[in-house]
Amino acid sequence: MTPEMLSLSNSPVWFVGIMLVKLLVVFTVVMLSVAYATWCERKVIGHMQTRLGPMRTGWHGLLQPFADGIKLFFKEEIVPTDSIKVPFLLAPMMILVPALITVAVIPFGPDIQVGDFMVPQQITDLNIGVLYILAFAGLGVYGIVLAGWASNSKYSLLGGIRASAQMISYELAAGLSIIAVFMLSETLSLREIVALQQQDLWGICSFVPNWYIFTQPLAFCLFVVTALAEINRTPFDMPEAESELVSGFCTEYSSMKYALFFMAEYANMIVISALAATLFLGGWSAPLNIAIFTMIPGFVWLLAKVYFMMFCFMWLRATFPRVRYDQLMRLGWKVMLPLALANVMITGLVVVILQ
Repeated sequence: MTPEMLSLSNSPVWFVGIMLVKLLVVFTVVMLSVAYATWCERKVIGHMQTRLGPMRTGWHGLLQPFADGIKLFFKEEIVPTDSIKVPFLLAPMMILVPALITVAVIPFGPDIQVGDFMVPQQITDLNIGVLYILAFAGLGVYGIVLAGWASNSKYSLLGGIRASAQMISYELAAGLSIIAVFMLSETLSLREIVALQQQDLWGICSFVPNWYIFTQPLAFCLFVVTALAEINRTPFDMPEAESELVSGFCTEYSSMKYALFFMAEYANMIVISALAATLFLGGWSAPLNIAIFTMIPGFVWLLAKVYFMMFCFMWLRATFPRVRYDQLMRLGWKVMLPLALANVMITGLVVVILQ
């Protein structure tokens, strides 16, 4: 820690003030991104299917997220008579809160100078930042299972059981795909991982950064596929499965409680995209080490990478049909897990040889 950072931490007023400002900015950006991710997905899928998507509310439907929010806020709250009331009401928040607090360890850019202090563009820098994200990302499934159980509906219960089985099956492959990055970086701090990716590519190409997607392409593909399964996105949206389970774990929900489930889905998509960009795409660093790119602020590059990943997720939803449940399990246990283990073994062997 630099002397400037020490002086910042020793100034309680500055520390609390700057922390509150960062929290407000990050929360506002994330919630706006969540709101307009719904609009973007409807427009992207609409154009891919030769439709226009939302057009009536605002210019090209730009006010549609606000219209949807107002409509859901004033809709009638329906609580099933046979449901277990307290868990039924808590489940939507148990899904959304872990998705929001995981953004705290994502670095958005290099340190900036505010007065006499150097302020990191990150809410907090944990030396186990990746484990923090994995721990809280795994908590979201508890809310899904609780919603399915507390609804006292067979469709909801089946959706919750599917979500738990899906999380167990793909969590292992997701963790193993990230371990390969740890073996190369020898750190769990996201800030240090981003800094290491700013070096020259393989030590020979000075204007191309050493993003881990170049040295770990298989780990990147495994992480993206397992992340889709973790957040229940198409083609792995088996816990919802409208054609089989009506609406899965959120069948009995209405009004804003129903909206919280979808807010959590898009918030999880933002977190997964930010984590993939940080671990494999250089985080907030520019794609090329040339002046015209490096002069652009780091948070702009990070947002561009996050939105690009989210566009790819929407593209996949418009392209692929939902897989069957047996195909989902077979892919997780017989394809993803062996590939992730093989990638870890090969990475370890190469690291030992190079050392």
